[in-house]
Amino acid sequence: MSITPDDKDWTWVIEARCPECGFDAASTLCTDVSDKLRLAVAQWHDVLTRRDDVRTRPTPEMWSPLEYGCHVRDVFRVYEGRVQRMLAEDGPNYLNWDQDQTAIDDNYAGQDPDLVAEELVIDGARLANLFESVEVEQWERTGFRSDGAAFTIDTISRYFLHDIVHHLMDVKA
Repeated sequence: MSITPDDKDWTWVIEARCPECGFDAASTLCTDVSDKLRLAVAQWHDVLTRRDDVRTRPTPEMWSPLEYGCHVRDVFRVYEGRVQRMLAEDGPNYLNWDQDQTAIDDNYAGQDPDLVAEELVIDGARLANLFESVEVEQWERTGFRSDGAAFTIDTISRYFLHDIVHHLMDVKA
């Protein structure tokens, strides 16, 4: 069961330990997300800059480390926009993000791993800084996905972090 940022039944992700990757969002404080994100960003940088072939898919249906790295970089960008809107607007509604179509449209498999690593570090740091800047009373601000799922900044931060950590397991980092 792979988890994606737009899963329909998402609540278990923040209520229980993931049976695949072991991430426990329920015991993760929203105020710790920025530090945990910074650690994951460093691991992702290592994945993308390692000397082995990051372009090879382990199986035809599973993304390569490079494709996962592109996805993670783009998750940073999508969630930064969502959190910024939650901070600036009352109850914003988000457009659906088709991550599989983005992978095709942006040719994830053909991107430069070093450039992706650099972009991932920059985008991850920017998002970590954003989470770090959230004031206590802002963690309960709400936003809505296109399927009607409601998130607070607290729940979206922990849901998001699970995705980043889970994909590290996918690339065996």
